[in-house]
Parts: sequence; C-alpha cells; structure tokens
Amino acid sequence: MRITEIYQSIQGESSYAGLPCIFVRTTGCDLRCSWCDSEFAFYGGDKFSIPEIIERVKQFPARLVELTGGEPLLQKDIPKLALELLELGYTVMIETGGHRDISVLDSSVIKIMDIKCPASGESDKNLWSNLNYLTKQDEIKFVIANRRDYEWSKEIIHKHKLEGFQLLFSSVYDQLEPKQLVEWILADGLPVRFQLQMHKFIWPSQERGV
Repeated sequence: MRITEIYQSIQGESSYAGLPCIFVRTTGCDLRCSWCDSEFAFYGGDKFSIPEIIERVKQFPARLVELTGGEPLLQKDIPKLALELLELGYTVMIETGGHRDISVLDSSVIKIMDIKCPASGESDKNLWSNLNYLTKQDEIKFVIANRRDYEWSKEIIHKHKLEGFQLLFSSVYDQLEPKQLVEWILADGLPVRFQLQMHKFIWPSQERGV
C-alpha cells in the first residue's frame, strides 16, 4: 500500500489524547475538506508491504497505533494490516472521514469517525450507514468552523440518537476560537468532549512527523 509516513508521537486528539502513539499515515484522499491540515498526504508516498509496515512499527516502543491519512480506507489492505497489528497485541485506532465503509474493519479496531459539517464542503459525502457499525468503544468527531456547523451538529446528534457515543467537538484551527465553541457547549449542556489538536500547541502547526 502507499504510505506517506510512519512515526511515533503523542496522540493529539480523541479520548486517547496525550498517550504515546505510532502513526501510519497512508497516501491519498477522495475528499477535499476546506480546512484540511494534511494535504501533503494527498499525493506521493512510498509503497510498503504489510510486513514492511509492521517492521517499522516495531521500531517504536508505543503500543497504540493509529492508521490515518489522507483516507486510510482507500487502501484495500488496511483491514488486513489492522488485524495483524491487533494479533501482535497493539491497540489499533483508525481515523476516517466517515464516507467509506467501516464494516470492513475488525470490531476490535477503535474507529474515530468524522461526520463532516457543512463548512467542510463535504457534508454530502457522509455515509450514514456507517453509524450502524459503530460500537461504544468508537468515537464520532465533528470539526466545527462556525455557528452553523455547531447547530447542524446538534441536530445530527439528536436526529441519529448519538448521545450514547463518545462525541468529539473540535474547532477549526485558526477559524473558530476554541473559547467560543466551549461557551456554546456549556450554554447548551451538550454531552460532548471538547478537544484541541494537542500536537499543534506543542510543535508548529504545520510541522510533519509529530
């Protein structure tokens, strides 16, 4: 499969934020979200076999692995890679845009799935049937750029009865002040976890491999 980078850092988002994590970043994405911060992963990369990827992963001490991109589910061998990592005793997460079928993944893979808001420009691509394959270990992320996105996200949570899931609300970096989003959440008493992209406050926001 085509890989942009493999590196160890801390997990910057989700309820696993702050934990040492190995990132396997695949190449290619079929979305073009307006606020994307990983456009460098759209093209290029190098071809790796699953054994080569696993060998690289083993070079790091962390036991948490995230498959990310780009869009990792564009790579047909991602489900097999995830399964082999699980069999080696790793905790495996996948960060996916929510527009590709997640049912191909083993149920033990922790899915961090986006629901794309209107300001992303890609909200018409959400694959709503994916909600049927989420379990309580999985997490749903809304990346919010403005008040319209926020109100839309509230409606989606209510419409699809998502309150029982781990719900993540992120403000688009440099577009929506985190304080503003927090104030909206608190005023409405939403059962969501506010999150920042922790790595962007430790390293420069555009730095690679962190």
